[in-house]
Amino acid sequence: MEENRRPIKTRSAGWARRITAELVKRDISPNQISVVSMLFALFGAVTLYIDNGVAGSICCVIGIQLRLLCNLFDGMVAIEGGKQSAIGSLYNEFPDRVADSLLIVGLGYAIGQSDLGWFAALAAALTAYVRVFGGSLGLTQSFMGPMAKQHRMAVMTVALVLNALEASYYATHYALLIALVIIAIGCVVTCGTRTLAIAKQLKGNAHVDQ
Repeated sequence: MEENRRPIKTRSAGWARRITAELVKRDISPNQISVVSMLFALFGAVTLYIDNGVAGSICCVIGIQLRLLCNLFDGMVAIEGGKQSAIGSLYNEFPDRVADSLLIVGLGYAIGQSDLGWFAALAAALTAYVRVFGGSLGLTQSFMGPMAKQHRMAVMTVALVLNALEASYYATHYALLIALVIIAIGCVVTCGTRTLAIAKQLKGNAHVDQ
């Protein structure tokens, strides 16, 4: 289980452990936290669609960060808090894909680039598919980038902050468009790097077996 967890340095932070302990104490399940992450993503996507200016950008940043915190704590409550369940793997993956799609597609609609938004969301989902497919072959799941989940959300967060300034001064949204293009291209490249990593592991295993 540990080798197939996304490496996150924040897990060892004192504040993260204290909040995890509090969540466990209140009997909040990791699956519930995963579901809430989708609601935060929906909040971010809807608010950005309603207002692609300052207010919407700030609200979307808040939604993204809260979604990422949920992604942190669902795993910590499950593993460190000892609250794993039989269907925990489903809740660990599916809400993430929904949250990603909501935010990326929402970004596309917010700037009038719905086709690009859907393409980027599909490419983002495929990065996870390739990772999990490698795991289904008995390999260690690869969370490498250049556009893994945390990178996508970081690019989007920075772009939203820049957009808040750009929209107030120039009433344009080039920062969001550039971010969407970066996410789309980066996810395609990530699918390639992860596929190559899987092929390398399979070849290495074949040599060992011989």
